[in-house]
Amino acid sequence: MNVIADIVPEFMHFNFVDSANLILLLGFILILGAIGGRLFQKLKIPQVVGYIVIGIIIGQSGFQILSSQVITALDPINSLALSLIGFLIGAELKTSVIKKYGKQFTGILLFESIVPFIVVSIAVTLITFFVTKDFVLAICLGLILGAISAATAPAATTDVLKENRTRGPLTTTVLGIVAMDDAVALILYAITSSIASNLLGGQSLSLGTQLLTLAYDIFGSILMGCFIGFILSLLLKNIMNNEGRSLSFSLGFLFLSTGICALINLDNILCSMAIGFFLVNFAPAKIRAVFEFIEKYTPPIYVLFFVLVGAKLNIWNVTSFLGIIAIVYVLCRTIGKTIGAKIGAKLTKAPITVYKYLPYCLLSQAGVAIGLSIAAGQQFQDTIGSTIMLIVTATTFIVQIIGPICVKYGVTKAEECGLDITEDDIMKQCKLSDVQCGGIAICDKNSPAIILENESLPSLINSFGKNHNQNYVVKTEDNKLAGIITLEYLKETLLIMDFYEAMMAEDIMVPTEIFVTPEMPIPEVMNLFTEHDVDALPILDKEGNVLGVAEKTAIEHYLHAKILEVHQKLAMLG
Repeated sequence: MNVIADIVPEFMHFNFVDSANLILLLGFILILGAIGGRLFQKLKIPQVVGYIVIGIIIGQSGFQILSSQVITALDPINSLALSLIGFLIGAELKTSVIKKYGKQFTGILLFESIVPFIVVSIAVTLITFFVTKDFVLAICLGLILGAISAATAPAATTDVLKENRTRGPLTTTVLGIVAMDDAVALILYAITSSIASNLLGGQSLSLGTQLLTLAYDIFGSILMGCFIGFILSLLLKNIMNNEGRSLSFSLGFLFLSTGICALINLDNILCSMAIGFFLVNFAPAKIRAVFEFIEKYTPPIYVLFFVLVGAKLNIWNVTSFLGIIAIVYVLCRTIGKTIGAKIGAKLTKAPITVYKYLPYCLLSQAGVAIGLSIAAGQQFQDTIGSTIMLIVTATTFIVQIIGPICVKYGVTKAEECGLDITEDDIMKQCKLSDVQCGGIAICDKNSPAIILENESLPSLINSFGKNHNQNYVVKTEDNKLAGIITLEYLKETLLIMDFYEAMMAEDIMVPTEIFVTPEMPIPEVMNLFTEHDVDALPILDKEGNVLGVAEKTAIEHYLHAKILEVHQKLAMLG
């Protein structure tokens, strides 16, 4: 029994959802979730863990601010979030990638699904038989939990990948595996549930009927997704220049597909994944920008989704026996996923980073596992149904906390963090103080681009010949800004001046009041270049002391070099 809930006053409990409190409730969840995500991000822990912890605190395991009725009423949000996740995963499944990694994906997928199924089934069966002395019950419980163990939660995993801007062989493999191993879990469940029903003496559908139902679920979802993807591509073809309209059509069709799947019992994740797969592979190239449009608006949905995932978990219903089984399940599933992934990677000759770190990225479990546990709860309600639901709930609590942390560890060790970036991303991340020219920081009081106002013209020309800079900032004796000299100014001076030897920097410089500071973000500096139609600006510190010159070409070369570094690193990763 949850005694924590009694601490909170009655008026703070949301016991129902109506038009009056729905918006209040969503705002409350979003704000708390965002706070939790930010706090955990500060602690170097994936923000998704923060969302889930907030859900646990305000949900069934905590203060029960959200009642079970409210959580159930908000289930459509979960469906929408899973559709968005499936859609964006589908965008990663390019046919070129599948051709390159298809054999690798298949080999790893089979082993990382089958091995945990075997390990969990045997371990749970033995432990349960030791406690209950009922072999039939033990083997049925072992088989069902073994089948469920094959599934991996794509949501928490992809959120961590997105947060850390990962790219490389490990990321590609993870996205491919988590997109497909739920289908393997469904097949295993269909087979094992049929066996368990017969052993327990219950009424069940035949194995053949279950497999036909499964085929309908999988292939029907894929066909539905491809059909909707085809219709959507026709509509988007001529409106991609209008981001708002493209976004409206895309989200509209995604939500429509989610509703259709609910009505005709298809898998909405698989369907939306097929939509994304169709658009990225068979639609005109310009349509692919829609994935960027949608990705911009997904964070609030993800926050709501993960908070509600945490809110559903109820750790107070777990008995000592269930606790033991839950621990065994988590340990054996982890061992099975690790061994299976490594065997698959070894046999398919996957890159070393995949072999070493893929197991860390396959531990999260939620959506499909919970769905299968609910199905088992209904199918075996008089025998092992409630036990399965409680075990999966308890283990979901554990793996949803540690899973994202392990994913981050894996991609960090694989050195794939921060590689999924563009030049614009680097610009947004960098300040002027980060920029180097010829291996030398441009923000430096000893910069060769700084000259005194009394420096002679021959000395200045010599500096232009020796250094990378084509622009020089002129300072006074007390290190204050006097002006700026460009190569163009110098050329013009040499054409008209007869007193070459007697000329000094102050005679040819152009005074300027426009300047930049080391703390300025690169986009802001580039905007100043455009706004004032110049290619160079003096750099001053907070006290107005000269620190160098910011050249547009130097900044562009720096950004290009950073992108080249990323590409070289990706090439080295394989």
